[in-house]
Amino acid sequence: TNELVQHHAQTNSLRFDKNGDMHYDIASAFIKSIRGSDPHAAVYWLARLLEGGEEVKFIARRMLISAAEDIGNANPTALVIANNCFQAVQAIGLPEGRIILSQCATYLACSPKSNAAYLAIDKSIQTVKETGNLPVPLHLRNAPTELMKELDYGKGYAYPHDHPDSFVLQNYLPEEIKGTAFYYPGGNPKENQFKQFIEQRWKDHYGR
Repeated sequence: TNELVQHHAQTNSLRFDKNGDMHYDIASAFIKSIRGSDPHAAVYWLARLLEGGEEVKFIARRMLISAAEDIGNANPTALVIANNCFQAVQAIGLPEGRIILSQCATYLACSPKSNAAYLAIDKSIQTVKETGNLPVPLHLRNAPTELMKELDYGKGYAYPHDHPDSFVLQNYLPEEIKGTAFYYPGGNPKENQFKQFIEQRWKDHYGR
């Protein structure tokens, strides 16, 4: 009817194509707002996703990735919160699930940020691609047979728990890349503790 057409023509319909650029643009803005520590923008883009008909599992999955990629060890609890959110929204669904998503999004946005773990694994993977299958040092190998013991498998391995603070200085990397550092803690309170922990124990061992 004319009345029905007029009603829908005056409705402010949201542009949101799950398979188009708008879908990915809004999802990108949502994650970038969390990464940028802006909870206001984060919940706005969250609302755009929800009102556009996005699946709650997709939104929760993106936040789960962000918790590891953008927050990481600056606040390890963020990953726990995001994982709980992912599980909870699948059990509850909408409309109540929006509250859980909002809590998680604002928590992640207000968390300290670090991409150090993300950079560490990418650097490690790149090193593996460049150096190939480097042999495991003999002292780190298992020796379940007498032959392996005769070949010095496991020989010289120092059991950390037999030493003060359950730590002993020994090499855990292939000899070819010994002393190569992969994880550089970010400059936040939590990872400053990690940095101090590493420096106290490893001194200048990882100088490369």
